[in-house]
Amino acid sequence: MSSAPLAKNPQPGPQVSLARAADVEPWQDAEWQRLWLALESKPWRSLALIPAGEGTTLDFSLVVALTLSRTGMVHLGSPIQVADATQVPLNQLTAFSNEVRRCTSDGQRLLVALPPAGASAITASIAQSCDSALLCVCPEKMTSAQAKRTVKLIGTSRFVGSAIFHPHQIARAK
Repeated sequence: MSSAPLAKNPQPGPQVSLARAADVEPWQDAEWQRLWLALESKPWRSLALIPAGEGTTLDFSLVVALTLSRTGMVHLGSPIQVADATQVPLNQLTAFSNEVRRCTSDGQRLLVALPPAGASAITASIAQSCDSALLCVCPEKMTSAQAKRTVKLIGTSRFVGSAIFHPHQIARAK
């Protein structure tokens, strides 16, 4: 891609379409919207977002949660809360879980960003206390063996499904 500035009235072409695609906010992207609508079709008040395995940045599930929250707010016109559990220590687990229950008992919808299950003792506990879970897969960074272990640890019935996120999608959403 060229680094030359775009003209005020650009001619249609590959540079223009790439520039316009890059200007689309992630929550306005059709792929994020389809994911949100698929999640919206299932009943939940709290949804755990769990990396399928280790290998991405610590904020991977948080970026997913924030982008889905914004997508949901645009769709519903009401807030979708995000809880960052990516660094919750064991001694804060009870307080964190109580806060999740308080939020959802008030009728709020809550996306809970979790660390990979293999890297954190609290992931399974929080995920199992949520209504549902979404397995977040980054195929270039995670293995199918890690994903299988995560699903087994959390419990197959907890998951509403899985979604594949490529590194460029996460980078654009940051």
